[in-house]
Amino acid sequence: MKIEATGEFGVRVARHAALADPARLRIVDLLTLGDFSPTELQAELGMPSNLLSHHLRTLEDAGLAVRRRSEADRRRSYFHLAAGALEGLVPGGGLGARRVLFVCTRNSARSQLAAALWQQASHVPSMSAGTHPADRVAQGAIDAARRHGMDLEGCLPRTLDQVAEGGDFMVTVCDNAHEELPGLAGAHWSVPDPVRLGTEEAFEAAFADIARRVQGLAPRVLTA
Repeated sequence: MKIEATGEFGVRVARHAALADPARLRIVDLLTLGDFSPTELQAELGMPSNLLSHHLRTLEDAGLAVRRRSEADRRRSYFHLAAGALEGLVPGGGLGARRVLFVCTRNSARSQLAAALWQQASHVPSMSAGTHPADRVAQGAIDAARRHGMDLEGCLPRTLDQVAEGGDFMVTVCDNAHEELPGLAGAHWSVPDPVRLGTEEAFEAAFADIARRVQGLAPRVLTA
């Protein structure tokens, strides 16, 4: 019998081969929750940096993980799952949470969009907050939400201290907030800031990125 690993079949073979290693499978399981820097993965896994680099390169080569440079500290990078990386595969078990709290720096775009998208995808309540809130929600975020049938007009940026409660599953959606709050329990999504560019394309890209991540996480979060 002749089996050639070409085309889509070859992609599947490469991904299964990459996931056959216990360490790489653990890394992917972590990335189903959010984005991690190599330093954070090293702390989670307790392995030498050179070995971790080998595993991360293997995951990149197999099309399972993508590296993105931090917007806060350009010397730092984050790994996240590639779009469609785990189609046909089931991630780990469920997570219990009283509420999901999305956090970014200004609470003016990404966290607001994430909370609104979450409300459409899950029965678990959601809120959003910022470490240094803006005066208002960005018009680009309001416009992007409206294009997708959602309304952010009445939303106001709020501080993390005002909103956070015990039992929250916290998701940081910007690198600045994540790096300002080290050791925070929950997940991190390294979503580029659309406000920096201010274009419709930038807000649509952020919306699509967050929507994909919400759809991936929502089935795993159960009411605590």
